[in-house]
Amino acid sequence: MRCAIYGAGSLGTVLGAYLTKGGRSVELINRNKAHVAALRENGAHITGTVDFTVPVTALTPEEMSGEYDIVFLMTKQLHNREVVTFLKPMLSDNGVIVTMQNGIPEPEIAEIVGKEHTVGCVVEWGATLSAPGESTLTSDPDSLSFHMGGMEGVSDEALRSVKEILEIMCPVHYEENLIGARWSKLLINATFSGLGTVVGGLFGDVSEDKDARKVAVRCMKECIDVGHAAGATFTPVQGKDITKLFYYKSAPKRVFAELLLPIAMKKHREIEPSMLQDLRHGKPCEIDAINGVVCKWGQKCGVPTPINDRIVEIVGKQQAGQMPLAKENIRLFDDLL
Repeated sequence: MRCAIYGAGSLGTVLGAYLTKGGRSVELINRNKAHVAALRENGAHITGTVDFTVPVTALTPEEMSGEYDIVFLMTKQLHNREVVTFLKPMLSDNGVIVTMQNGIPEPEIAEIVGKEHTVGCVVEWGATLSAPGESTLTSDPDSLSFHMGGMEGVSDEALRSVKEILEIMCPVHYEENLIGARWSKLLINATFSGLGTVVGGLFGDVSEDKDARKVAVRCMKECIDVGHAAGATFTPVQGKDITKLFYYKSAPKRVFAELLLPIAMKKHREIEPSMLQDLRHGKPCEIDAINGVVCKWGQKCGVPTPINDRIVEIVGKQQAGQMPLAKENIRLFDDLL
């Protein structure tokens, strides 16, 4: 069974290293020639909460050939139509694209390759590309997990194969309720990646700052309200029912949610938002595929999303170079509290 990780950047390099270390042959595909060259010459070096180096097979997209049974898609969603169209003729007859992206990318991918070739996977850990050929794992090793599910028509054999491969790295939970799992991850990303980018900090800079926590729990409530209005049933995140823990209808429960945040996010406090990484490297970020999705569904379902609207506005200005990545930006939400 031939496998590739398309978009082997921060997360993909970690995944590729773990799979290769575990004996699975996998090709790491990236457009960054310096990164590919470093992977070829020195192997994938994983640092942070672990430290190991493993030789890997690395290619640029132009060097891909033949057919693949499984392609783990880990690029940004900004160019999904172009990327998935490029990958479509490379899939075997029963091949699948496993999207490990943020937001809710499955419907657009299924439009191109078909539902029977589309698998969704939620990544419950973080990493940062620290140098060519080197990625820093920012989550505790005992907190790593995947949540996956297939769209209609995906064969049981394909799902079993994907699950068995990913289990080489960490536990994999199969989700009958794939969209619910997506909404749960969207809630986490909209809150901690969105606000982390606003304040120019890590997940812990959101969960451990008293002012940022006040905004964060309101962001979470908006996501839950919108998700429920859209018909989604949120799935547990690493065994925890986030809607039960963080949803509130009273001031005391809101305060409880604020106090609980640093405890709940302790093992992931060092995650640097991918959107923040993009902005620091002068690249466009995925704000429209994260907080923008909440806003879009809020408009569609008639649910106000002032916090998420403000996050999209601020990050848009940061991306345009009109606003700094600064802790003080949290004050820009004072009028909404």
